[in-house]
Amino acid sequence: MNSRRTFLKQAGLAAGAALLIPSFAFDKASKNVGLQLYSLRNELPKDVKGIIEKVAQAGYKEVETYGFSNGKFWGLTPKEFKALLNANGLKAPSGHYHMDDFVKTGKTDRLKADIESSAAIGGKYFTIAGAHVDMSKGVDGFKKTADDFNKVAEIAKASGLKFAYHNHDFEFKKLGDTTGYDVYLSETDKNLVNFELDLYWVVRSGNDPLALFKKYPGRFPMWHVKDMDKAKPEWNTEVGKGAIDFKSIFAQAKLSGMQHFFVEHETNYQPDPVGSIKTSCDYIKANLI
Repeated sequence: MNSRRTFLKQAGLAAGAALLIPSFAFDKASKNVGLQLYSLRNELPKDVKGIIEKVAQAGYKEVETYGFSNGKFWGLTPKEFKALLNANGLKAPSGHYHMDDFVKTGKTDRLKADIESSAAIGGKYFTIAGAHVDMSKGVDGFKKTADDFNKVAEIAKASGLKFAYHNHDFEFKKLGDTTGYDVYLSETDKNLVNFELDLYWVVRSGNDPLALFKKYPGRFPMWHVKDMDKAKPEWNTEVGKGAIDFKSIFAQAKLSGMQHFFVEHETNYQPDPVGSIKTSCDYIKANLI
């Protein structure tokens, strides 16, 4: 991590850099509350049509997919799934995928099939949910993965999609005077590689999302919005009930470059999964956008 002196210098530059970010970036998506469908991973496979209807009824306008397998989304072809989304007034600007096959073998068959599935349902971002890093190599391990990001981003671009990477917490562990996440941001082509910032994992790791916005303005066009339980940080809770100060974060959405955000809820649903995502959506609409 950079020194305080370096950070203050960069923070001073950030205000000027922020002027380069289109002022409409957040306004354009301000009313489109999104949901990462992994939040309903137990319910969705049992009744994909019914659950997608309930997502729309809960107030969501966008979803982020996961789990594309054997050419289908929960038993539906991309064409069928897109029709289901359309019927419920939903769009899927992003989907979660993996790129390990490409990294291990260099083969692009699986990667291209995944990219095409995202494009087929109207996606804008091909998002990697998590990538393998050779931690034994320290900074060099993260540099290798950053190079892989650049390569996959070029492949996604050929299909009209933008590439994004979704973090967890291990990327923020100190590696001398830097972190793996800093390596990713400094070693990737900013015109190709975007970042979906999982706000929960940033805070859980002891870091400040606002500091990242200032240090890397415009690099985070997507967020994961999930709250951290006040008593048990390893648990999630409904947005607005936990320890994360989302009001201050949303106030800096333009500096971040945020255009889409997705609620994600993985544990401790109250009163139940569908009720829980509705509570989060209601809070966001009433207090954050």
